[in-house]
Amino acid sequence: MSTEADIARVKRQELELVLPAFDEAVAYQIGSAIRSRAADEGLSLVVDLRTWDRQMFFAATAGTSADNAEWVRRKINTVRRFQRASYRMVLERGEVPFSPQSGIDMADYVIAGGGFPLRIKGAGIIGCLTISGLPGRDDHGVAVDALVDHLGLERAEYALPKVQS
Repeated sequence: MSTEADIARVKRQELELVLPAFDEAVAYQIGSAIRSRAADEGLSLVVDLRTWDRQMFFAATAGTSADNAEWVRRKINTVRRFQRASYRMVLERGEVPFSPQSGIDMADYVIAGGGFPLRIKGAGIIGCLTISGLPGRDDHGVAVDALVDHLGLERAEYALPKVQS
């Protein structure tokens, strides 16, 4: 799959993975499912779900550190500012730092996969689901899988193809 096709797939994910509602119970359901998957598959990751003004769920598995929480914070800022998945930023521009002329402080923003906007039907983007600990494409994939599962959709319809190493 080409970069253009990946971008189109991520845009589709952003537009179609819309939650009917988001509250503490939904955050717990999605976050707990990600935490369980990480434990079952031996994935070292941090998961954060939030509205823009409040963290609703946070968990970390073995093998993570405070650095992962810092990456989460920076990915959240990127999703909030640009209103798109942080992995789409990677696909669109590469992992090139923002220029000094942009006024974006790299201490507060990062171009790396794993931040996914939480879109609510009738309200738009109200927060973010963020994963840190895996390679960026995989962080993004874990977030998308969790939303797809929560919505009762088929993972294969939304997943990005595996990249050959």
